[in-house]
Amino acid sequence: MKRILGGAALGFLVFGGGARAEDVSEAQILKALSPPGAPRTRSLSIGAPAPAPAPAFSADDSFVDALRNKPSRSLSVGEREKLGAVAASKPQIDLPMEFDYNSVVLRGPALSNANNLGKALSSEAMRGQTFMIAGHTDAKGTDAANQKLSERRADAVKLFLVQTYRIPASNLITVGYGKSHLKNPTDPAGRENRRVQAVNMLQVKTAGR
Repeated sequence: MKRILGGAALGFLVFGGGARAEDVSEAQILKALSPPGAPRTRSLSIGAPAPAPAPAFSADDSFVDALRNKPSRSLSVGEREKLGAVAASKPQIDLPMEFDYNSVVLRGPALSNANNLGKALSSEAMRGQTFMIAGHTDAKGTDAANQKLSERRADAVKLFLVQTYRIPASNLITVGYGKSHLKNPTDPAGRENRRVQAVNMLQVKTAGR
């Protein structure tokens, strides 16, 4: 297996004769992103129940709503941090993503995980809801380079979801955190830090909002 070198490249693990460690199934994504108490249904089942109604609109919801259709690079540091704080208590999942060095091209396991994410987000149970797509890198490289790369990769995943699965662009809010939110700060260069995070912001996009 070729090892990809350089700051913030997203790698992957392969266990001999078994499944890749980074594989995340559609069912796992659906389970992780479902609101607490939501019925456990398969995304392809016929007659699946409609998603639960959205909770009352709050100040945090208004903030999230204002970020629709804003490119990740346009978010201020304050907006990024507030978005992260709002998302902290929401249903979420980390998806390992493999990119070549300084690349935003989805391929291999990254493409597989992006496809499973698309299937989950376009399912009846998730349709119309609002999701944050956040890019994260490891601590290699400079702050500025990792920040820009994490934004580009989050935007690349969003573009894929919009073009391939017809998910409305306004339902996907992208943000990059570079190396500022390490999943494993005790190992700043660890693979687990190199990921794309999907968060269900528990909003339903409706006409007139």
